[in-house]
Amino acid sequence: MPDAARTTAASDSPVRPEAVWFAGLPTLVAAAAALFTDPAGGVLLVKPNYREHWSLAGGILEHGEPPHAGCRREVAEELGLDFEPGPLLAVGWAAPDGARTKPVVHFVFDGGVLADGTPIRLQSSELDDYRFVDAEDLDRYLPPVISARVAAALRSRGTGGTAYVPWPGP
Repeated sequence: MPDAARTTAASDSPVRPEAVWFAGLPTLVAAAAALFTDPAGGVLLVKPNYREHWSLAGGILEHGEPPHAGCRREVAEELGLDFEPGPLLAVGWAAPDGARTKPVVHFVFDGGVLADGTPIRLQSSELDDYRFVDAEDLDRYLPPVISARVAAALRSRGTGGTAYVPWPGP
């Protein structure tokens, strides 16, 4: 049998060499979030009930899910807001750290400015609170890796660009 069309013991279907190659590649975790602000420029942060720190609304992408679609899904689940993610503001990368044994790539999309009084319905199984925080106070709520990503996203919103924010470790 030719090399390009060998079969597995479990089935008679051919295994293509590129499938074997792809199966052996390293993996990473991908997440997406939205940067929402209020009319005064405060950044919308959420307080997960499974962490000590605050974060942007968003979360881990499902298998094969495009980042913008995952961002929209996560925001709908967490905040009850249906929105179309705007431009990609920042891409963060974080090295494995402690219990997190895989690197994480994190996409931050522009969620826009939420009008005063926009109804937010928190996903009670994951979130305890939300608030709008002034940019100069973000370090009080966020760990350095997330604070750097949010600050870069805010700068990108002003310039129309996309920031790359690598984070080598703790």
